[in-house]
Amino acid sequence: MAQQAGKRQTSVWRSIDWWTILIYIALLSFGWISVCGASYSYGETDIFSLATRSGMQIVWICTSIMLGFIILMLDDRFYDTFAYIIYGMLLLLLFATIFNPHSIKGSRSWLVLGPLRLQPAEFAKFATALALAKLMSTYGYNINQWKHFAAALAMIMLPMLFIIGQRETGSALVYLSFFLMFYREGMPGSILFTGVAMVVYFVVGIRFAEVYIGDTPTSIGKFTVLILVQLFSIGMVWVYCNRSTAWKLLLYILGLTLASLLLLEFSFDIVYIQLVITAVLIGYLIWEGLGTRIRNYYFIALFALGSVIFFYGADFIMNNMMEPHQRSRINVLLGLDEDLRGAGYNVHQSEIAIGSGGLEGKGFLNGTQTKLKFVPEQDTDFIFCTVGEEEGFLGSAGVLLLFLALILRLIHLSERQPFRFGRVYGYCVLSIFLFHVFINVGMVLGLTPVIGIPLPFFSYGGSSLWGFTLLLFIFLRLDASRNLIRS
Repeated sequence: MAQQAGKRQTSVWRSIDWWTILIYIALLSFGWISVCGASYSYGETDIFSLATRSGMQIVWICTSIMLGFIILMLDDRFYDTFAYIIYGMLLLLLFATIFNPHSIKGSRSWLVLGPLRLQPAEFAKFATALALAKLMSTYGYNINQWKHFAAALAMIMLPMLFIIGQRETGSALVYLSFFLMFYREGMPGSILFTGVAMVVYFVVGIRFAEVYIGDTPTSIGKFTVLILVQLFSIGMVWVYCNRSTAWKLLLYILGLTLASLLLLEFSFDIVYIQLVITAVLIGYLIWEGLGTRIRNYYFIALFALGSVIFFYGADFIMNNMMEPHQRSRINVLLGLDEDLRGAGYNVHQSEIAIGSGGLEGKGFLNGTQTKLKFVPEQDTDFIFCTVGEEEGFLGSAGVLLLFLALILRLIHLSERQPFRFGRVYGYCVLSIFLFHVFINVGMVLGLTPVIGIPLPFFSYGGSSLWGFTLLLFIFLRLDASRNLIRS
């Protein structure tokens, strides 16, 4: 028996994907260098001291590597067997954290245990990924059945709601990345398209809501969104129903829209006409569904109705329910406000820091914007600006290439999994990393909203580093057992 265990362990260690571990070590190394650059102050003599952030980051890195080693030592069946239990425990912890008396920077997402501070939301990601993998790998699960898809959605929504209750909206939004995994596992592309369409409606509608056609009361934002709703709906009729019907609808819509534009001479708000056209389109789609008994017409009608409700609902929420600082951030992102001393300050200073790095950067510990502390949160959420300033374009490109290598490697590992549990979990890990990198780097460059999420393996802190390590190494342990022969 001992001999069999020895052979089993040897085969597992030989099957571990060492390329991914090398990328992990490289990211940790560059991350520590960046934390040094971001937290260093002129006159400091020891960057390894535990009194400094760079010194403490070494502690987090060493404990993360130890944690990864422990995960690799555990039996891979542990994660499948206890997936729901781990998920339930993390949900209880998230719920308890809502009532946490300690508020840090307006957020109640931290548990303070003496000198140690932990953020349960960072660990809930791997727990949710495990639970989703367990659910979706059960016999008979079909993501195209609404009750099955609803169960997976509920599994995502619960931690999201608890995290929002902790006033950590940015961390809650990370869970939307699981939709990429759903798409890989067979979720209809129309659902993913609906999500993209909602983003387009929001950006176009809010950005141009106060821009009018000439001297008329017609808002370009509202008019354009309604046209897009009509065109997207017709496009879906083309793809999922009948092409001749789509052509007919397109000609009618274009004709009515051109006719409505003639009313601009009378300073009439043609948005009302577009609302009527959209309502008629929805009614026609329902009528076609009844006549042809093709259910896709009902879904497209629901898409059009939901699009209009979403746009006007989002406009109401932004102007009447959002906090002023949240509304200000969105306005800055969309170019409606500059506010370089308020909501736009962080992004403006990070852009200056990155731009000052030039092609080759100013060198290790030589960044001026970061040393003079112009960029807030420069060693956590905005740490990528330190990479840009000290390592320049070449260093920033190198870091992004490392993340790209990690993402591509995760895709490769996920696709070679022999069981659905490993593949689903792998794509969950991939989706979370992709979301964090895209949003964090985009946030620093002023391309995405400032929602305050860390850059994996770079941002200072133990909770995020342990959370990402757990995510990655559990998957590496599952992958290492892909060819294991069970006794």
